[in-house]
Amino acid sequence: MISFKSIPRSQLLEHAQRIFPDECCGFLFGTEESDGTREVEKILQVDNSKSGDKRRRFEISPQNYLHAEKYAIEHDLLLLGIYHSHPGHPAIPSEHDRVAAQPYFSYIIVSVMLGKINHIRSWRLGEDSRFEEEKLTPIHFHQSIE
Repeated sequence: MISFKSIPRSQLLEHAQRIFPDECCGFLFGTEESDGTREVEKILQVDNSKSGDKRRRFEISPQNYLHAEKYAIEHDLLLLGIYHSHPGHPAIPSEHDRVAAQPYFSYIIVSVMLGKINHIRSWRLGEDSRFEEEKLTPIHFHQSIE
């Protein structure tokens, strides 16, 4: 299960809405309990470095990955995963998302429809290289983003 503190939750949802109709992306930092429960305490927004059309794909530069790893160490947090948005589509990972995914990371996907947050889901790559949905504590976004 994964949950968010309120500030990074609001920042993530605002980022997805602000970047629409392009895909936004960034990193998730926080803690993990011995039972596997994760809590996102901070996010790091990064530019979608994909060249060309950014409405269907996102790319994170190697420099941003290195910066995220350094950030986690400096702030005594775990790099828990990556978030990105799906403009005009549900929060279900694409084949492109699956191929680029790494084990251990949580992948938060935010569905943005017509410029408004529609829904949000989290995924983890299983041992069979398929995404499995990760339980996400409910996020009430309509009142916090408007």
